[in-house]
Amino acid sequence: MNPSADPSARRRRVVVIGAGQAGLSAAYFLARAGLRPGVDLEVLDANPTAGGAWSHRWDALTFDHVNGLHDLPDSSLGDAAPDEPAREVVKRYYGRYEQAKGLDVQRPWRVRSVESIDDEADEAQGARFRVVAEGPGGGTREYLAGALVSGTGTWDQPYVPWYRGRFGGRQLTTRDFTEPGDFVGRRVLVVGGGISAIQFVQLLDEYGVDTLWSTRTPPRWRDCPFDTEAGLGVEQRVAARTRAGLRPRSVVAETGLPTTPSVLDAIDRGVLVSRGPLRALTSDGVDFADGTHESVDVILWATGFRASLSHLAPLGVRERSGGVLMADDDVSVLKAPGLYLVGYGRSASTLGATRAGRRAAREAIRYTSDHPHANDKNSLSSLS
Repeated sequence: MNPSADPSARRRRVVVIGAGQAGLSAAYFLARAGLRPGVDLEVLDANPTAGGAWSHRWDALTFDHVNGLHDLPDSSLGDAAPDEPAREVVKRYYGRYEQAKGLDVQRPWRVRSVESIDDEADEAQGARFRVVAEGPGGGTREYLAGALVSGTGTWDQPYVPWYRGRFGGRQLTTRDFTEPGDFVGRRVLVVGGGISAIQFVQLLDEYGVDTLWSTRTPPRWRDCPFDTEAGLGVEQRVAARTRAGLRPRSVVAETGLPTTPSVLDAIDRGVLVSRGPLRALTSDGVDFADGTHESVDVILWATGFRASLSHLAPLGVRERSGGVLMADDDVSVLKAPGLYLVGYGRSASTLGATRAGRRAAREAIRYTSDHPHANDKNSLSSLS
């Protein structure tokens, strides 16, 4: 049995973890349904500022290079300077949104663990989950929540594949990238077959950096527009995997790579031409599967991310495949009633995140309606 709750634990009807697109969307719909931030609802975010994962992006990623940003519910981003760092555009937009909607996001508070509650007294008061968060200076807070919406994204979990051998130079992942100028005069290998990888190759090339590109499989160039119908097909395929408890595939595995004019130009110039898969790492570079060797100074692993779900480990919701078994609504976790994932699977896009936030809010209200909470009369009707 879990130990008794800390007497100072804060009781909330719903706790939302993460204040990115998905978390803010869920928090907005919960507040619109009548939950009061700081009373019935708590929104926790690990970042020191608004902006979610966007707040960590590099200066050279300007807004005109962003692959799409959907508006938060009941708001509009408005005009943004194309040459302004996307990080600053989104931080400003999300920060304004939090204030305008009165969401009272608590930061920086990183949730370390979530446990199921099996204490009868706490359950009788509607508490289903014990949430432990760590804040400034190592301080901790404990929350007892009737339902939990987790929108922690992937930024904390960059994925680096294993290869035989050891490289003696510098290695970094997407989240470690700073400025392209840091690599001038060095030979850089970019590994990965997604959109971020081709953006890095192009960006480094613009700065005159000697760059190589490696992909595990031949690049999947998309020669048709990515319209609403194509997007729906992608969502359906992703949903089929998460409903089976499988790990979501990478976005590019479903959508393919865009062939914009700048991309086509880079292909024609031989910049965006994959050398193929790696076979092994060496002290001074890499061996490719075709038997060739290249000496490089830096390896940039643009090989994607995994869902950041370590805080949910005590709940045992992960399948052997690494995925989470999701219900047909694509937000409810079947192994943990009252737990909802947003920004996961089919809702990993900014558009999907907003829709998932609404569904998660509706289900959290419904799930907690059988327990003694603040008056929620007509709250579900506002989310229909």
